[in-house]
Amino acid sequence: MAKDTPPSPSQLAYLGPAGTFTEQALLTQPDLAALDHVLASSISDVLRRVSTGEALLGFVAIENSIEGSVNITQDTLTFEADLLIQREVVIPVQLNLLVPSGTSLSDVQRVVSFPHAIAQCRGWLREHLPDADIDASNSTADAARRIAEGDDAHVAAIAPGRAAEVYGLEVLAEDIEDHPENETRFVLVAADGIPAPTGHDKTSLVVFQRADRPGSLLGILQEFAARSINLTRLESRPTKQGLGDYCFLMDLEGHVADELVTDCLRNLHMKHGRVKFMGSYPAAGSDGDEVRSQASDASQAADAWLAGLRDRIDD
Repeated sequence: MAKDTPPSPSQLAYLGPAGTFTEQALLTQPDLAALDHVLASSISDVLRRVSTGEALLGFVAIENSIEGSVNITQDTLTFEADLLIQREVVIPVQLNLLVPSGTSLSDVQRVVSFPHAIAQCRGWLREHLPDADIDASNSTADAARRIAEGDDAHVAAIAPGRAAEVYGLEVLAEDIEDHPENETRFVLVAADGIPAPTGHDKTSLVVFQRADRPGSLLGILQEFAARSINLTRLESRPTKQGLGDYCFLMDLEGHVADELVTDCLRNLHMKHGRVKFMGSYPAAGSDGDEVRSQASDASQAADAWLAGLRDRIDD
């Protein structure tokens, strides 16, 4: 009797349901949009599926320019999952108040959304709906779906415009985020693999400091300063081992294949405690392709210059 064939893993998991900001960010990447998708119920579920092999890739929000880190993503990647970041995607955040057809602002008594989205609209809510109850949902699109499937005309959702299209809701107020320059950063993760250096890369680390050593953070930072490596993010998180026990989440410019970055990581690992490597990957940004092209041209010019010097060495 033939054994049952195990199901093949989905290619890409991300936070559902349809209409999330995560989906909106994913659709900006043609190669990711073309993959087979599975919609997970939470960020933790996305990362769990990749960790267990149920999905080859996961796509999750990791940071917002206003509210900071998405803690569930950061903590899961730091303490629970051994995954590597493959890419980052940054998109602007545009939030709307969505309601069932015929609902007016004076009708709204409760607002539902993802906690980060609610936090990004505090000022607007305080001014326009000061007495409304605020409830959390697993995602902005989950809030929109719940309202569309319910029959309560007194509930509104904070969600992207795509969620209104998906669930047939009306946009009662547009662009209600408090900061127009608001952006969210997403990362693509996999169980293994480090993308090749491009010349415009970022490396993510977690450094677990040795407890009760005076000046430990200064010592860690000096490793980067001594090599003129720019840190683009530095954040402390409790290790959950006790009060005062913290680790440091860092993003730095460069790739683990770069000699200076390699030397820095070696010294961090040797002198300052455990280091968790989270990935080296292409950095996002509108000028990324131009920077990568310039780096490639500079590298080729440097190779040609060195080849010319070596040709002059006496036999």
